[in-house]
Amino acid sequence: MEITLIRHFMTQGNIERRYIGTTDEPLLPGQPVRRRYPAAGAVAVSPLRRCMETAERIYPDVKKYVCRELRECDFGMFENKNYEELKDHPDYQRWLDSGGKIPFPEGEGMDAFCERCVKGFCNMTGRFIEEGCRTAAFVVHGGTIMAVLDRLAHHEEGFYHWQVKNGDGFRVKLDEEQWRRGVRRLTEIERL
Repeated sequence: MEITLIRHFMTQGNIERRYIGTTDEPLLPGQPVRRRYPAAGAVAVSPLRRCMETAERIYPDVKKYVCRELRECDFGMFENKNYEELKDHPDYQRWLDSGGKIPFPEGEGMDAFCERCVKGFCNMTGRFIEEGCRTAAFVVHGGTIMAVLDRLAHHEEGFYHWQVKNGDGFRVKLDEEQWRRGVRRLTEIERL
């Protein structure tokens, strides 16, 4: 099975370099689809507007499955703020000093976030396999892509190695028989 992981198109919060997790903002208007994306027999999508709008632009005629577990991280008290607004806040400094390892104050921890995203990805992938889908796409968030690939790609590079720009992503493959047997491994990973 071939799966394409795509980060949503650009939002105002992305331009302003804000921590946009739970904020349900729309895409910036007038962004064209600038590349040809791989075909998909089904699309899994985060329930947040920026992903839903991106999925509709890229795959207008493909059935979409909304999956709550594929949402971006809850940044808690950092939500919708940028570095300039946070740099003098002691909780932000503590979080930076931890290398992002401690949970966001009033938000989600990295381990819980990654587990949630991987669970959503695995559930949707299992569903697509059972439905006989040979190609699928996931239109999600940058953090979601990093979480899934960090846990399932079995590479040593680490979480931030998988960072992608808006509209970019990865194409991966998996062995359906192994997946059915519980071997959760992504192979042949390439950037779009």
